Amino acid sequence: MERANLRRLVVMSLGAAVLLAAIIATAAADAELATSANLAFVPGESLALPAPTMAGGMPLMTALANRHSSREFSPDALPLQTLSDLLWAATGVNRPDTGKRTAATARNWQSLDVYVVTAAGTYRYEPAGHALVAVRPGDQRAATGAQPFVSEAAVNLVYVSDGAKMPGVEDAAQRALYDGTHAGIVAQNVYLFATSEGLAVVLRAMVDREALATALGLAESQKVVMAQSVGHPQAGS
Repeated sequence: MERANLRRLVVMSLGAAVLLAAIIATAAADAELATSANLAFVPGESLALPAPTMAGGMPLMTALANRHSSREFSPDALPLQTLSDLLWAATGVNRPDTGKRTAATARNWQSLDVYVVTAAGTYRYEPAGHALVAVRPGDQRAATGAQPFVSEAAVNLVYVSDGAKMPGVEDAAQRALYDGTHAGIVAQNVYLFATSEGLAVVLRAMVDREALATALGLAESQKVVMAQSVGHPQAGS
């Protein structure tokens, strides 16, 4: 009798283990399906991103040796975790006690906003909460540049300077210097992350800034500086 009970207990335990494994596998599959192409879009609301992965990756000197621009992209969307890591690397908060970020800005103005243009819609990255704020619905990727590949890249990052966050800078040439420097720092962070992850990436200046500002609904104080395309490389490239 005791042996029969023991056998039943073993069978039940094995069944529970199999069920647990199936649940874990299903959750992993669901996480893999979460991509930049199926982001939820609710106007004005924030979408929390997965916590960024802050360990691992390619050694810095190796990433520098391999960094390059690529203009050929596959149509595949980025996994949501990859998008999260990308945005944190670009200008995420790396010192929570002070709110300072991975990208330096003059006088810690933090005057550069990153707009994330995907097939699902356009969002503004909010570093403090590591979240995406919904800005515009619909696929605006083609508006981010003059080259045909911009509509194929999974993500186009648009670097937008806000003069309202730069008190005392009245001279246009001086502001342009700050804007270019700030955007360049963020862009290099993106280049190094993309290189480490095996992604295709290119920084772009061929942008119709007025048309893109209208498409993004920018305020008068905001100016488009540059854009950067990121995505999976095209097969064979």
